Amino acid sequence: MKRAVLAIDEGTTNSKAILVLESGEIVARGSCPVETKHPRSGWVEQDARQVWTSTIAAIRDCLAAGPEIEIAAIGISNQRESIMTWDRKSGAPLGPLVTWQCRRTAAACEALRVAGMEEDVIARTGLPIDPLFPATKVAWLLENHCAGKTPEDICIGTVDSWLIWNFSGGKVHACDASNAARTQLYNISEGRWDETLCGIFGVPMNALANVHDSSHVFALTSGVDGLPDGLPVASAIGDSHGALFGHGAFGLGDGKVTFGTGSSVMTTLPDFIIPPKGVTTTIAWSLNGTPTFAFEGNILVSASILPWTAELLGQSDVTTLLDLAQTVESTLGVMLVPAHVGLGSPHWNAEARGLICGLSFNTGKAHIARAAAESMAFQVADVFEIVEQNSTAGIGRLFVDGGPSRNPYLMGMVADYIDHPVIGGESAEASALGAAFLAGLATGFWPDLETVGALSAHSKGFAPTLPAKERISALATWRAAVARATLGTE
Repeated sequence: MKRAVLAIDEGTTNSKAILVLESGEIVARGSCPVETKHPRSGWVEQDARQVWTSTIAAIRDCLAAGPEIEIAAIGISNQRESIMTWDRKSGAPLGPLVTWQCRRTAAACEALRVAGMEEDVIARTGLPIDPLFPATKVAWLLENHCAGKTPEDICIGTVDSWLIWNFSGGKVHACDASNAARTQLYNISEGRWDETLCGIFGVPMNALANVHDSSHVFALTSGVDGLPDGLPVASAIGDSHGALFGHGAFGLGDGKVTFGTGSSVMTTLPDFIIPPKGVTTTIAWSLNGTPTFAFEGNILVSASILPWTAELLGQSDVTTLLDLAQTVESTLGVMLVPAHVGLGSPHWNAEARGLICGLSFNTGKAHIARAAAESMAFQVADVFEIVEQNSTAGIGRLFVDGGPSRNPYLMGMVADYIDHPVIGGESAEASALGAAFLAGLATGFWPDLETVGALSAHSKGFAPTLPAKERISALATWRAAVARATLGTE
């Protein structure tokens, strides 16, 4: 009987599961949707119980779809910056899973910034004070859903720790360093929960999870529906970090751009660096007690601008929109700034709003379509410039993933405007593959990083072809448009 690693990718909208053979081949997939609730404007939450049941449903579908195999290990990649509390004795959730998208603690974050806390927080965590990150959400959960509970009664956890808890039958409260690094409670240069940070945010340290390497046997399965007891749960990693690992981006300066609703730009670093304004520093993963650090920039609106523009222009779908965009050689100066929910990295301006500018009587639908496509590349270029200027390792191989990464037209634009080659991944499951590889390393399923790196399949790269003068001019026009989108908001 063949052996395989079962990898989970618990995302914001779906829980997925894949089976990965020793050859790196994915032989089965399963998925189950996860419901998101919006109880108030700006509030975004999920039911933690449903996150777990959807994970089990995805595993069940995956195992039913695949060949008969022996599960060698289980790996976890998960949505980041989502946080919850639960009862340590019963395992019952105490309140909702407050997701990364939730803005319910915006006022609390502003109060901490006004109090002058942000500089110290960034120096310890690599992260600015923002509702995206869990620390203020934990304080909200403790105040609103944990009244009467002592810290010893409570578990505070990221999604990986919630899954590990349930896989272990309630025996293990643990997470990995990449997820801990996104809580804003973890001192990433010292590799520990930080007393000062916990004091700033009002979080009891003894309710937090034990932190381990991303490749580590966290627990053995116990009482999990559809799985035998005793299977090693042998990895945990944030989904964006998992995608980077899944690409085999093990060289210093290697990075990736994930294209989805938004985009994540991440490149590895040799050491912790206090981030320059506009990007964050994070732990990409931790192996053998040693963290790999990375710069990261998060773009709020990326591929989601394409269906919006298609509808605006009366196109039937995104494919038709991109076909239209390719009928013109330039936008004739038209720029579309997709600040529909504000601007993320490197601007971080929540009040900015989208605009289309540079219109003339020569402007047609095709020019606006091309401007929408170019906006994805321009935003990556804005982040990439800061990362490139501040990285002590330089920039190595740059991988791309997500649905748009399979479109040569779009990826050619990205290569042109960042002036650096990009390499496409052949698998749509980069995050889950990263979790699988880490679990396989922890259990000896794969012997070393060199073996894992050889399993990562990539398509041909896209090299920049745009002349420097044209690139510089286009970026200057783009940045003038961004300045218009932010006018009066800073």
